[in-house]
Amino acid sequence: MTGNFAVKVRKRAGDLAIDLTDEQLLQLNGYYEMLVEKNKVMNLTAITEEDDVITKHIIDSLSIVKALDKELISRIKDTKNHVRLIDIGTGAGLPGLILKIVFPAMDVTLFDSLKKRLVFLDEVIEELSLKGTATVHGRAEDYGRNPEYREKYDIAVSRAVANMSSLSEYCLPFVKKNGLFAAYKSADSHDEIAAAKGAITKLGGKTEGETVFTLPDSDIERRMVLVRKIKNTPSLYPRKAGVPSKDPLK
Repeated sequence: MTGNFAVKVRKRAGDLAIDLTDEQLLQLNGYYEMLVEKNKVMNLTAITEEDDVITKHIIDSLSIVKALDKELISRIKDTKNHVRLIDIGTGAGLPGLILKIVFPAMDVTLFDSLKKRLVFLDEVIEELSLKGTATVHGRAEDYGRNPEYREKYDIAVSRAVANMSSLSEYCLPFVKKNGLFAAYKSADSHDEIAAAKGAITKLGGKTEGETVFTLPDSDIERRMVLVRKIKNTPSLYPRKAGVPSKDPLK
């Protein structure tokens, strides 16, 4: 690990009020090195320069703390709580794998429709000894109906590129009543989020808040949207695979 990597990550995480241990810095660097190496033979990310990976992947993944209240952050850190988080459309493990490294008490499921991404993530999980981390291959519309996964998670997160209505149909069925769905969106997504209000209501959710902020040491603006699950998702949802993207709920 270069001293430069450690200094940048520690400083930018500190700007989010996150104190990283030396072990966590080593794990984050290990992830970065494995990501760049694997990216030579498969397309995981267009972002590979160290500074960009730190800001646009690692710090961006951790930026959820800008929206969460102190009580929930304390629960996430507490090994007695066993908070369960699922990352829908995890891709290269973002944000779920980064959140697992920094908040190791959580049980994390990394969910994606492309098997080869998950093979890479399994390698990272083994190399970094990330106990309490699982990968699941499939379509969210199918697993959202599976009793083993439906409404079993305290938190669902997603940085996937999809409109808020479709994303809510992918994610909210996994969330327990009173749990949270956190969507990582661009700063200019307010209209898209407003248009998804009806869909969120149909799925049993209620928008709890939107937090707009700039990532540390950058000019990148983000909008974090929190949706509270206030009642169970009706059995009608999610609809069959492919429908939420082609015909978003209104």
